[in-house]
Amino acid sequence: MKKLIYIVLVIFSVTNTSAQELKKEYQKFIQTFIDNVKNDRKEEIAKIVSYPLKRENPIPAVKNKTEFIKRYSQIFDADLKKEIGSSKINQDWQEMGWRGIMLNGGTIWFDTDGKLIGINYQSKYEKDLKTKLVSSQKKAVHSSISKFKSPVCVLETSKFRVRIDDLGNDNYRYASWSIKKPMTEEPDLIILNGKFIPDGSGGNHSYQFRKGLYVYECSIIVMGEKDSPPARLVITQNGKEILSQNAKIVSR
Repeated sequence: MKKLIYIVLVIFSVTNTSAQELKKEYQKFIQTFIDNVKNDRKEEIAKIVSYPLKRENPIPAVKNKTEFIKRYSQIFDADLKKEIGSSKINQDWQEMGWRGIMLNGGTIWFDTDGKLIGINYQSKYEKDLKTKLVSSQKKAVHSSISKFKSPVCVLETSKFRVRIDDLGNDNYRYASWSIKKPMTEEPDLIILNGKFIPDGSGGNHSYQFRKGLYVYECSIIVMGEKDSPPARLVITQNGKEILSQNAKIVSR
């Protein structure tokens, strides 16, 4: 759950923002949401979700209303519904400036237009599903990289396929192949002891790996310019950039 929590909380910079009591116009849609959850009005809740609704990798995001309704009970279990249903608008819900409105420490996030933009909660069903999906991924990659705590992302540039995995204890692994090779083949390069590097309050972040004189940096661009790519791979040698390629995010 760590990555999902980071992505949402860093985007909104919870720790750097003073909470504010909800304005009257926000109280109305929050109360409607609480009532809908209490009464399992999943069709109504589905209408206010900002899609895709991200779930923790490798659990796929919820793509649309139909899928949300189908997966509603997988996400909104008894504990989450109790937390929402028993919440007090002016006590448990707080406005965090332009970043949105959160329940408690960020279990639920709304934007100020009344859209549900984040659920930082994982039911037992999703925890079990993640375990199964991670196990499946371990079988779908080369044996040399089949041990990891959880997958982080797979990126593809015009020339390379890059996979980053969390090995636990803030230790990340970089594996790369020629774009024509599948991940079932032995990677052309494996680097351990990578570091996670947050970049400002917009949610941008990167993973940095060192091998001798070389530094491999994979940047995830959450907030950028209009024409910014979703990710970028940059390689430097002795501090000099020798490669920079835009990348698409295959999974995250």
